[in-house]
Parts: sequence; C-alpha cells; structure tokens
Amino acid sequence: MPPEDEVRRVADAMRMLSDPTRVKILWALMQGESSVACLADLVGAAPTAVSQHLSKLRLSGLVENRREGTYVYYTVEDATVRAVLERVLGQVDTVE
Repeated sequence: MPPEDEVRRVADAMRMLSDPTRVKILWALMQGESSVACLADLVGAAPTAVSQHLSKLRLSGLVENRREGTYVYYTVEDATVRAVLERVLGQVDTVE
C-alpha cells in the first residue's frame, strides 16, 4: 500500500475531476496554455468562477501557472498529470 498522504493526494486530485466545469477547463488546457478570460469564453462560465476552479486545480497539482505582466497563463505541464488526464478524458470518448 502507498503511504496515506499519497493516497489522500490522489483522492483529492480525482475529486477535482468530479466537476463538469473543471473537466472542461482541463480539456481546454490539454490543448495548450490559456488565460482565465480565454478559458471563461471556452467553457461558458464567468471569469471569477473559472479563476476559483483554476485555484483549486493549481493547489491539487493538476495545473501550473506563469505570470506575464498582469496576465496569468495556465497549463498542464507535468507529464504524469497529462498522461493521466489523457487516459481519463479519453475514456469519455470511448464510453459515448
């Protein structure tokens, strides 16, 4: 069995995938880096809501961010996270 803190971290990350808006955000970020405003347009949500979702995703380690002037850009950089997301999100296509 893996250590308890590792199990908890995985469970927290999986919980992040239980929200449809966060799944849409992750799907968009799998295509490339994006800002809050662009993501809000893509997923059809208010920028404040998208910002809150991104904060949770960042804290869970699923997304990373970088600042350029007054803009913050988000991405999925970690290869392991990207592989897991591709696998999980790819399963949605095969189920439908």
